[in-house]
Amino acid sequence: MNKRTWYRKKRLWLIFFLLLYGIVISYHQLKPLPKGISYEGKAHSISEGDIEFLTDLTYSKDGEVQYEQEIFNTVYETIADAEEFLIIDMFMINNFSSESGNYLPLSEQLTDHIARQKERYPDLKVVLITDPLNKTYGSHNAQFIRPLEELGVEVIYTDLRKLRDPNPLYSGLWRMFIQWFGQEGRGWLPNPFGEPAPDVTARSYLEILNIKANHRKVVITEDEGLVISANSHDASSYHSNIGFKVKGEILKDLVRTEKAVAKFSGGNLNVFPTEKELEDITTSPPSNSNLSVKLVTEQKIQKASVEAISQAEEGEEIWIGMFYLADRDIIEAIEKAANRGVKIHLILDPNKNAFGQQKIGIPNVPVADELMEDGNGNIEIKWYNVNKEQYHTKLLYANYRNSAKIIGGSANFTSRNLDNYNLETNLVIESLPDQMITQQVDQYFQRLWNNEDASYTLAYEEIGKFPLVKRIGYTLQKMTMFTTY
Repeated sequence: MNKRTWYRKKRLWLIFFLLLYGIVISYHQLKPLPKGISYEGKAHSISEGDIEFLTDLTYSKDGEVQYEQEIFNTVYETIADAEEFLIIDMFMINNFSSESGNYLPLSEQLTDHIARQKERYPDLKVVLITDPLNKTYGSHNAQFIRPLEELGVEVIYTDLRKLRDPNPLYSGLWRMFIQWFGQEGRGWLPNPFGEPAPDVTARSYLEILNIKANHRKVVITEDEGLVISANSHDASSYHSNIGFKVKGEILKDLVRTEKAVAKFSGGNLNVFPTEKELEDITTSPPSNSNLSVKLVTEQKIQKASVEAISQAEEGEEIWIGMFYLADRDIIEAIEKAANRGVKIHLILDPNKNAFGQQKIGIPNVPVADELMEDGNGNIEIKWYNVNKEQYHTKLLYANYRNSAKIIGGSANFTSRNLDNYNLETNLVIESLPDQMITQQVDQYFQRLWNNEDASYTLAYEEIGKFPLVKRIGYTLQKMTMFTTY
């Protein structure tokens, strides 16, 4: 074989590889989603007593750190009332942490409550859907989840491979060359999520880099449902979060969206309530209600949020409390609203740490800089005054002249959360200004914004501008889609 022939064959192999690589990337970016994913339910009329706003807050008062927590207390009460079925979809259920701290044992408490209820009612149908992160993608058993399987709980680890790839340049290579080696095996490398997590295999490290998740946080029983932003993760126990407790017809939608995840993940669908059983337990909606709630998941959350912002007119207000803000559709909707005279108020986490790792302010700090430059003087931003915890809230409140719209749940405002990559669940609530749920959410934002009775938020200027070098890094991350947000 002469040199020219060798180079020609090498070029053909390279072209073939690049073509195959491009096909794999394109397919897993555009492939059909599993049935029931990216769901938008209908708006259900409810009475004021059928919905409740929940909050967890960590803040400083008189130099001391204070904790107000009601979300997981409500979760445990909901579990304790379940007699017919209990469905939980929870992203994190573990005590992994890269730094020590006196955390609440949320993972153990949650699973203990589930176990006790299953023992109390042996015929109780219990489904726990979670993310494979809790067993570090096959490197070990999940410490707090495994005992539930032995009690007869249907534990379902979400099959993330059925979802689209948010990190396409890497995931294309992973799907072509790495996934075929499987994940099971004895770990020998330090766990990236810290102590006391067991060692992991190299293959688990490589799967982590796909950076996608079942990020939902949902609890459903025959009586009520919870949609929250909080994880059952010890090191996250002092994060500030929000949630909603709901009753009525919305429970059917919650069950259907969880059953969809179970189906594409190979779970046992027989443990879910049937449509007939759901009809028996839900109540008739009120006849003359000005309050409604709708379930949205995945990209339908983005659609609902952009619509809520776009509907605001001059002089009306948009309030957003958010851990991560980076989605271009949301950012552009905010800027357009500000330029037509809508007053925008943002409370953002300064992104100092995530999973115990120090961060440099990405994405919120550069996004805040952009919004302040392009907001025509109608955008105000404050930073939540965090210490080692996070402002983990995901909440939008549109305060119109004669009505209100509230959107909250598990989804950060990022492409990973809103463009059909992660699994997410939010509620869309439409109400009148004088209704209780509107007043609760409005008072929540007023309290934090005005630092009523404590130090909750800091002025925008206290974080400072984002350096050019870091802005370049942020731009490269967005271009390559190699991000953790």
